[in-house]
Amino acid sequence: MRTFTAIIEQDSDTNLYVGYVPGFAGAHSQGETLDELHENLREVIEMLLEDEELAFKTEFVGIQQIVVQ
Repeated sequence: MRTFTAIIEQDSDTNLYVGYVPGFAGAHSQGETLDELHENLREVIEMLLEDEELAFKTEFVGIQQIVVQ
């Protein structure tokens, strides 16, 4: 079992939730609900993990808020 961190946003034009896993090429999806997005991302990740030549370019570290005046 592996755990991945996804970045999730809501598109203001379509109201769809969009998500991606940083550093994991191709690991992105969308959904009308957070549950649908979660399931879609899980399916995409499972499919991508079947590739034996899979290589991660980066590792998720965290998020920061930047204040600009």
